[in-house]
Amino acid sequence: MLDDKNPKRTSLEELGEFGLINHLTKDFTIKQKSTLKGIGDDAAVLDITDKKMVVSTDLLIEGVHFDLSYVPLKHLGYKAVMVNLSDIYAMNAVATQITVSIAVSNRFPLEALEELYSGIALAAKTYNVDLIGGDTTSSTKGMLISVTAIGQAKEEDLVYRNGAKPNDLLVVTGDLGAAYMGLQVLEREKEVFKVNPNSNPDLSMYTYIVERQLKPEARKDVVPLLDALGVKPTSMIDISDGLSSEILHLCEESNVGCNLFEDKIPLDPTVISSCEEFKINSTTVALGGGEDYELLFTIDQKEFPKIKGNPNLTVIGHMTDKNEGVHLISRNNTKIPITAQGWNGLSKDEQ
Repeated sequence: MLDDKNPKRTSLEELGEFGLINHLTKDFTIKQKSTLKGIGDDAAVLDITDKKMVVSTDLLIEGVHFDLSYVPLKHLGYKAVMVNLSDIYAMNAVATQITVSIAVSNRFPLEALEELYSGIALAAKTYNVDLIGGDTTSSTKGMLISVTAIGQAKEEDLVYRNGAKPNDLLVVTGDLGAAYMGLQVLEREKEVFKVNPNSNPDLSMYTYIVERQLKPEARKDVVPLLDALGVKPTSMIDISDGLSSEILHLCEESNVGCNLFEDKIPLDPTVISSCEEFKINSTTVALGGGEDYELLFTIDQKEFPKIKGNPNLTVIGHMTDKNEGVHLISRNNTKIPITAQGWNGLSKDEQ
């Protein structure tokens, strides 16, 4: 996808590091009151006043986290921001600023980075966050992107992973498994393209799942939604590595067990049909797929009437005493121990 249809290729050497930063960030404007100084000095200056600062960083590496043979650079920029904003919302906080650092090889012209930053700019505008800094450098192995997200919340509003109690309800936003199935479609079409470079796939029937993979949306809406409902989760985490892994994280940090009910896991019809096509079990996809960037949280049972019937929220289980373990209750009422099946960035199998 890096073949230039436009013959213009501006070498990054022509601009130099500071010229490149100025060029890529010249159209970013400051929107947050807490941003006193953004790009253009030795460091950014933030005024958090009486709130607590929340910070999260993620590193995305070409060939490990993304494949530029089918990931448009604009989508990549957008997704790189979403990955980090999702962590801020998982703390029940509001995202306010980001920093972006990139390392690129000389195969990338200026125009490619303009595409990347157009996605970053769209994400910043859509989610009302300020780009306040970062770094650029060269790479010998393609592209690396590091985004740091900064947010804020009142201390009493923050939600950690360690607050779940036995009998709390386990709740998830949205639906699961779509991003993983979108990846399967893209990987399949990549293999077809290798055999027949003239192939022109029709992906219209996969629009939802492909978009969930290439352009996920962080659940910015959930923090104000829960506030409006008068609900404060007892624990919360975002689903980046797969439902099973995230449940185990909550259970470990909160020192509890869990019963997850298979028939309650929310699945989009497109996920179900694509799982049938690929001959993959949809529950396995939801448990281990990852990259959904939905929020998984627990609430006290007495809060259930406040969320009952809300189309954004689904109760999928409940927490138990730790000695009861962590189980999936299957559709035929069999208890199956849950093990971590999601993404492991340090696994040799994932490299």
